[in-house]
Amino acid sequence: QIYKDDPYWVPPLIRDVKFKLDRSRHPFFDHARMALFTVCRGERILGRIAAVVDARHNQFHQERTGFFGMFECVRDYDAAQALFAAAECWCRDQGMDRIRGPVNLSMNDECGFLLEGFDASPVIMMPYNPPYYLEFCERCGFAKAKDLYAYLKAEVGVVGRIAKLVERVRKKEHVVVRPIDMHRFDREVAVIKEIYNAAWELNWGFVPMTDREMDLMAKALKPIAEPELVLIAEVGGEPVGVSISLPDYNQVLKKLNGRLGPINLLKFLYYRRKITGLRGVLFGLKKEYRRTGINTVMYYETEMRGARLGYRWCEMSWNLEDNHLINRFDEAIGGKLYKKYRIYEKAIV
Repeated sequence: QIYKDDPYWVPPLIRDVKFKLDRSRHPFFDHARMALFTVCRGERILGRIAAVVDARHNQFHQERTGFFGMFECVRDYDAAQALFAAAECWCRDQGMDRIRGPVNLSMNDECGFLLEGFDASPVIMMPYNPPYYLEFCERCGFAKAKDLYAYLKAEVGVVGRIAKLVERVRKKEHVVVRPIDMHRFDREVAVIKEIYNAAWELNWGFVPMTDREMDLMAKALKPIAEPELVLIAEVGGEPVGVSISLPDYNQVLKKLNGRLGPINLLKFLYYRRKITGLRGVLFGLKKEYRRTGINTVMYYETEMRGARLGYRWCEMSWNLEDNHLINRFDEAIGGKLYKKYRIYEKAIV
């Protein structure tokens, strides 16, 4: 109903959405609880919303915050108001004093309503929505909590005059950047998990992944990852940084209409060879190495490897609006801020 005439929307695989909401199987529900609501007029479903309380988030941040997510609604303000009211009431009954969203279902998943950049399809693992969702949120009393940025590097492999700087940093810091060893996949995932939880621990909204959640993400991404673009930086043999870029499989999903039967599997195998772009999903260093220039070496390796593999552009996302260090870096390497996303919140006491 909502996206049938929208040329930019990418239908998710229905089986993936069902698994995400499966309380008996998904590891997120080891520490979270959820209520699902729909709103109807007669027999017609007008919208949906999920309300979530994540005990791990509230313990880590010392908050009493509930979340909403999986929000979709036709252009009917009364329907949207009913959905938000249901989520707020449920979160309040769970003892929460505020509600924040959208997150689908945590900050480690898709999050935020698209705020700017409606003239391009979303890349892999990034959200998309009609502009009126923002209006619905604000009319229902939500206010901005944080904006998230996405930068576009239009030409992969164009690195400017940084090759000499990269060589100086390599020699000074004794850094080696290597691709993931797929033959030792489980061990490499443990390394990435350690760096991820160390590098992002102070980020707004961050919650460390559990081992089961990290294993699930690794299992899901393994078939679509380019090993040459999953990079680990080491100093003296110690892992200190990670850079993960993924092919934009949304270019493939757009052809499948949410299903992966025998015919669509053939489409999947055909169109995956025609992917033109990447998304830089993770890029981080342990705190003590952030101002050493090692980030430049990781960026250089990603660019050169991506160009050799035939990719033409890369989205770097998402960045917190006030993460000035990484935002300035993305701009310095030629990234253009081309999309923004907004997370809202509201007091419910």
